[in-house]
Amino acid sequence: MSNTTPSLPGLTVFFPCYNEAQNIASTVAKAIPIIKQITPKYQVIVVNDGSKDNTSEVLAKLRQKYPFIEVINHPVNRGYGAAIKSGFYAAKYPWITFNDGDGQFDFSDITKFIETQQRTGADVVIGYYLGRQVSPLRIIGSKIWELAVFLLFGLRVTDIDCGFKLISKKVVDTIPKLEAERGPFISSEFLIKTKKAGFKIAEVGVRHYPRHAGAATGAQLKVILSGLRDLLRLRSKL
Repeated sequence: MSNTTPSLPGLTVFFPCYNEAQNIASTVAKAIPIIKQITPKYQVIVVNDGSKDNTSEVLAKLRQKYPFIEVINHPVNRGYGAAIKSGFYAAKYPWITFNDGDGQFDFSDITKFIETQQRTGADVVIGYYLGRQVSPLRIIGSKIWELAVFLLFGLRVTDIDCGFKLISKKVVDTIPKLEAERGPFISSEFLIKTKKAGFKIAEVGVRHYPRHAGAATGAQLKVILSGLRDLLRLRSKL
């Protein structure tokens, strides 16, 4: 391991995916050499959230090449939140990072997360997009969502929903169990509970690239409405 490469004592990396047969193998394969550079102990998980394409077959072939990869299969599609929870609660190392399975992030940016954590002592480092490669309508929707979360909970961060984070396992073990399943609420719920528990949050900019294949599902109306229900339910609880 290079002396100039920031490192962690142990790291769980997981990739939530749904119908990402065309992206998930390359996304994971590109990350593995970097994972080996930044930690001597690692766990790599792919959470297949009930994909209806041939993601399962792609993952079976990927495990032939990398037998240490763990695959968590949801029999039916439960939603992004459910995939995130499966990854969190299967993690066994003191640090956890997750990265969307669509290949729109550059996993090498993990070194920026580690450097930020070591400089600030943060318990959670969240990414914010350096130019998000999605439609303007989706960006506007995200900003409206962030405003709603700020007004209801006082949480202000640059990008609530960025799918690249570095998290101390003690945070996941300490905060109340996450509940969101479908919809965009899981990240907000996690950060709200993290802040309420007194953990320190830092931010770092990450690169984002256009999707090469497949389709995102986060902007579907039923997903948005589910997220709004979760938002109001948590507000009433707190």
